[in-house]
Amino acid sequence: MAKKTKKPEGEMSFLDHLEELRWHLIRSTLAIVIIGVLAFVFRDFIFNQIIFAPSYPDFVSYEYMCKLSQIFGSDKGCETELNFIIQNRTMGGQFSAAIWTAIMSGIILGFPYIIYEFWRFVAPGLHPNERKNSRGFIFVSSFLFFLGVLFGYYIIAPLSINFLATFTVGDQVKNEFDIDSYIGLVRSSALAAGLIFELPIIIYFFTKIGLVTPEFLRKYRKYALVIVLVVAAVITPPDITTQIIVSIPILVLYEASIFISAFVEKQEKRRLRKEKHLRSGQ
Repeated sequence: MAKKTKKPEGEMSFLDHLEELRWHLIRSTLAIVIIGVLAFVFRDFIFNQIIFAPSYPDFVSYEYMCKLSQIFGSDKGCETELNFIIQNRTMGGQFSAAIWTAIMSGIILGFPYIIYEFWRFVAPGLHPNERKNSRGFIFVSSFLFFLGVLFGYYIIAPLSINFLATFTVGDQVKNEFDIDSYIGLVRSSALAAGLIFELPIIIYFFTKIGLVTPEFLRKYRKYALVIVLVVAAVITPPDITTQIIVSIPILVLYEASIFISAFVEKQEKRRLRKEKHLRSGQ
């Protein structure tokens, strides 16, 4: 039986591309499952040392939050005790929490490989120069994602927990948070920040395909500022200091995205001029 030869990338049909995408998705899912299984095995460490760590008064972020609050002339954030408990009220609540935490651990820790599979899928459609200029894509995107996750875990989650755990409407009401509610807050804080920190990468690709330009980003900068403040208000407690702390890195990322967009646009114009010159010389 003759061996089946693979078609060149330029001759692949739509179904061939779908088949290629399917295998990339299967490999990415398999990586998430493998890491998730390992995370489930080491769930005691993940829960006690990572997930529940922001609920302890001696968590490292609270010391710096107290110092920062004192700079702004306030003692908010300097509480020495977080007066709340985390409870489970359903039969399968803890098992469900362990499963979903394992899956999210697989997604977060497996992010570099997921990006690698995504890159393998889109890279054949890029020009050789584009592939060369995008050589550090996996490293940069992974670095930004993990930086965002750390920002969400060490900044957004502790700020939210500290505010919500110490906020009361009366002495009669005790804070007893459900485990799903607590883990959901930590998970969404870390994951949302990780995705927000991918903004420069998103702008890079949007500029490549012509959806945005640096002029567009500069023109609507003031609207972007409003959106950033709204996003900060959504993912943080209703405290102005907290919103400012969260808004600053997002605004820095936006300004960095303008620089990246301008760089990509300049590279594209240079490439088009070079191609035009080569065609005119033939």
